[in-house]
Amino acid sequence: MTMTVDYRTRVSNVLVIGTGGAGMRAAIAAHQAGCEVTLIGKRLKKDAHTVLAAGGINAALGTVDPDDRWQWHYADTIRDGYFLNNPRMVEIMAQEAPDAVLELADWGCQFARRPDGRLDQRFFGAHRYRRTCYAGDYTGRAILYTLAGKVEEMGIAIHEYQYVSHLLVKDGVCFGALAFDIQTGERTVYLADAVVLAAGGHTRLWRRSSSRRDENTGDGLYLALQAGAELADMELVQFHPTGMTAPEEMAGTLVTEAVRGEGGHLYNALGERFMARYDAERMELSTRDRVALANYTEIVEGRGGPNGGVFLDISHREKAFILTKLPRMYRQFMETLMLDISQKPMEVSPTAHYSMGGVVVDAETTATRVEGLYAAGEISAGLHGANRLGGNSLVETLVFGRRAGEQAARFSAQVNVQLRDKRVIQDAHDDLTRLVRDGSEMARPLQRALRNTMWENCGVVRDEARLNTGLSQIGELRAALQQVDVRPSSEGWQDLAVALDLRGALTAAEATIRSALERRESRGSQQRYDYPEINPALEVNFCVQLDANQQQVVTSRPVPPVSDDLRQYVMDDPQLLFKGRLLE
Repeated sequence: MTMTVDYRTRVSNVLVIGTGGAGMRAAIAAHQAGCEVTLIGKRLKKDAHTVLAAGGINAALGTVDPDDRWQWHYADTIRDGYFLNNPRMVEIMAQEAPDAVLELADWGCQFARRPDGRLDQRFFGAHRYRRTCYAGDYTGRAILYTLAGKVEEMGIAIHEYQYVSHLLVKDGVCFGALAFDIQTGERTVYLADAVVLAAGGHTRLWRRSSSRRDENTGDGLYLALQAGAELADMELVQFHPTGMTAPEEMAGTLVTEAVRGEGGHLYNALGERFMARYDAERMELSTRDRVALANYTEIVEGRGGPNGGVFLDISHREKAFILTKLPRMYRQFMETLMLDISQKPMEVSPTAHYSMGGVVVDAETTATRVEGLYAAGEISAGLHGANRLGGNSLVETLVFGRRAGEQAARFSAQVNVQLRDKRVIQDAHDDLTRLVRDGSEMARPLQRALRNTMWENCGVVRDEARLNTGLSQIGELRAALQQVDVRPSSEGWQDLAVALDLRGALTAAEATIRSALERRESRGSQQRYDYPEINPALEVNFCVQLDANQQQVVTSRPVPPVSDDLRQYVMDDPQLLFKGRLLE
């Protein structure tokens, strides 16, 4: 039934969805290219998920280790991704990272500096050299605040509390989005020549997650898939080795890799520094997938602590050092547990942290297969492969956010007539209106049920039986979604936002499990009890798209080869390759 709905219309050359690092950088680039830009996000402009990124941002500056160069950054990223990365994306990131970071420093980002004024750099896991620049252990916040200041200086329009329910697409061309204000319910049709999607990943689908409650629910991935884009590598979700275990309301909250980068040690309940059993060479500075699997193994085999974790200890460093290098972690544990990390260890366990998979984009342009739609940041696939190198996510937002903004501006300049299809807009309104209803189910318990399903059936280690169980449970939750109660009130339209979060989460969860079932091996973040070895034949990306009946279909695609001129760097240290075997 078609209903008349009041709404605003806003028109611009480029619409950017998401106010995190990638979205902000895309908006800046599009504005610098001469476009009228509109930037929208669900949260306050300085409170996007980027603020939670703590440890640092990578760039081969060679400040501390002069032998470092972009080719080594490239090689570390390819190896850490177990050769499932898009090599061209990695090359672009490694080459452009130094200029991107130095530009941000010129804009006033408060990176730590050496006595000579150059940017300081610390070790992160699986890096050959110290190449991670940082601002204490609040690097993401420092970067986002700098970008937000630049956006404000340029006069770019930012609209907060905007929840995007639909991308507007006609005949394979994206011409904007429909959104509503989470506080007032007011709807806005944002019309644009080009749209940049920078809406984050789907790690909040797991019970233990480093994301906050109402972010990274997969809603952006749902939008892209419904618009006609492809998803890839959805099964490749990084579980960070160290999330808090207590108190319950903080369980999963990130304990930054900078703790290990600054010399932190991992111990089990027996007092053993157990990483010697899993990677004696690199110990706590091994790859994230290795350390996460080691922590998980110690816990499930009964050597965990009282809260189901292992112990991360930095107390052998001076308190002044900890307060300088890890001020946020010190406050986090003091304020939540009254625990002084300069005196006692932290209890930690793996937590869902980063979506390596996402929307399929062109490496050079960040374009999706939907004309006029671009994607950048955590929502996109290709850069990280089967395991993300710590410190690469923040530089990804800068490098590919800039490219997305530039390419969207270039596309806009070539458009002669801006498309506006009233039928598509009305259909989006009708779909949104149908969700406002009296129902027998509440969205929050269903969200919790989905998070339990994903944690128990598609967690750190998986197998076919549990994955199929998870898929069945998702089907039951999808049926319950049709009865979700959505009643806007004087307190706002949060009910509708949560219902849409759940709808997006169910789609992202299904794509994740279907892809995990197809990857019958253990490689990087995909660890399977029933297939404990790497299968060389599965050096492929699994892609998800919707068929004519709106059902998910999974196909495979070979990963492009590493170029001949860079192969020597990747193969330089063969003993570092393929350390993803599921440990006995």
